[in-house]
Amino acid sequence: METNKTVNIRRISKNRAEQVGYYRFLQNDNVTIEELSNGLGSSCAVNVDGKHVLAISDTSEINLQSHSGRLKPEGIGVVGNNKDVGFYIHPTLAVNAENGLPLGLSAVQLWTREPDHFDKKEREYQKLAIEEKESYKWIKSAEKTKYSFTLSHVKMITHIGDRESDIFEDFVSIPDQQNHLLVRVRQERRLKNTSESLYTYLNQQPCEGTYTVLVQADSRIDRIAREALLIVRCARVEIQRPSKLSAQDYPDSVQLYAVEAIEVNPPKGQKPIHWRLLTTHCVVCLEQALQVIEWYKWRWKIEQLFATLKTVGLDIESTQLESIQSIQRLTILALSVAVRILQILVGRDQPEIPATLAFSDQEQQCLQAIAPTVSGRTSLQQNPYPPYSLSWATWIIARLGGWSGYRSQKPPGISTLVCGLRQFESFFLGWKLALGKDVCTP
Repeated sequence: METNKTVNIRRISKNRAEQVGYYRFLQNDNVTIEELSNGLGSSCAVNVDGKHVLAISDTSEINLQSHSGRLKPEGIGVVGNNKDVGFYIHPTLAVNAENGLPLGLSAVQLWTREPDHFDKKEREYQKLAIEEKESYKWIKSAEKTKYSFTLSHVKMITHIGDRESDIFEDFVSIPDQQNHLLVRVRQERRLKNTSESLYTYLNQQPCEGTYTVLVQADSRIDRIAREALLIVRCARVEIQRPSKLSAQDYPDSVQLYAVEAIEVNPPKGQKPIHWRLLTTHCVVCLEQALQVIEWYKWRWKIEQLFATLKTVGLDIESTQLESIQSIQRLTILALSVAVRILQILVGRDQPEIPATLAFSDQEQQCLQAIAPTVSGRTSLQQNPYPPYSLSWATWIIARLGGWSGYRSQKPPGISTLVCGLRQFESFFLGWKLALGKDVCTP
């Protein structure tokens, strides 16, 4: 699967016997989701020694409604609209805090919702203990990540989540000496020993400084591309325990640092960029605030992971498997491949990273042989990166995927790289056969 960059069993199988072997593996009840997830965590742990790691978690759905007519009934559940068939995934992507390079997956959770499950009002959701809510996934991911890195020498872990992870229980349960928390604020919160709320208090803080950010256009929300000027505020805050939180073992408050970045004078008709973050990292100046904002911006990498897994990469939702359990096992395996593709994508701009992160020695030798055939006649179409760096390899793969090679053009994206990797695999197989390093079986 990793070699061919696809989840299509027929495409990744060299012969009928290998195809049957894949199906038997995916249908084997002795192959558990927990074991596959643990394998990803162990592989990730090898790459984190001595590093500050951002553990970025998020949830996505695998929608299988187009296959509902042929899916076996065992394990069937519904997704977001409570009608379509599918299941949820909640991976944790480990990222190097210094350069944003993906290091692997430290945790993966999968679950289904019962087709006839009650809504939040019917379940009296607010009164449930955190362990009985789907929101517990954030704490479980953090605990699993900590466990995965138990034997490694990770320097520090910062657990990052979007607005959905803005939960008081997370603030209490996750942080310790080695583990920090960074989340985007979803709701107004009460502060201890003051009548002011979090939003009001932040707005009253002095401006620590300004910075600019390039905003990309988004037609879905009528957002235009622009260079936005943002002012930055920060403050130490003490968040009051919510009154609806009935558990007895939670403290009355928790101390955090809040960061606010808001756009100044946005274009007419445009909603200003406005970020509020809460973190356990100490933030008392502009430099620290900008660092926290930069770390949170790298949360986008898990969105790229989902895109690679689904729409523009491996297309997991098009699988022809008929068992939910088999599709879930396939999803775990596909996630590891998606991480590898994402590493190549990020590596296109980081020539200091060796190609060995994503390519074997033999694959690098083949890339060296291909390199002259994808280089143009002018210096503008020559590979500008050091040989055997990940950027050098990514440039070649992008050219095989149809990219022009000109730096003035838009850099290669996921679709181009996936196309190039598939093309490269064909060349690599022929190269090995020509050198007598592979045997083709009928």
